[in-house]
Amino acid sequence: MSEYETPTPSPEITSEDRLWAMLSYLLTPLIPIIILLMEDKKNRPFLKAHYFQALVLGIVLLVFGTILAFIPVVSCIFPFVWLAIVIIYAVKANKGEYITIPVITNFVKNQGWA
Repeated sequence: MSEYETPTPSPEITSEDRLWAMLSYLLTPLIPIIILLMEDKKNRPFLKAHYFQALVLGIVLLVFGTILAFIPVVSCIFPFVWLAIVIIYAVKANKGEYITIPVITNFVKNQGWA
């Protein structure tokens, strides 16, 4: 497959799974917490790979955003960086791709969450 071809999602990944995974990134950390409470969703393999990562990513971004809010120039730029990051991951999740987020993916896997 060339780098310009869109990967075909695995058949066990439903469009609903892709939608929930996308929303997990866009509305993090709220949607990942909601998925955690939904018995029928939380054990789906594709969702499990995404919603824990999105939850940890959301918490990390909130912590960094709070700390960086005290630096004037950075506090103006950080929301745009945050938005770009979550949109990129949301689009990839909606395509049915498994995402590797530096440090966060390894942390989630080492904890046994995904």
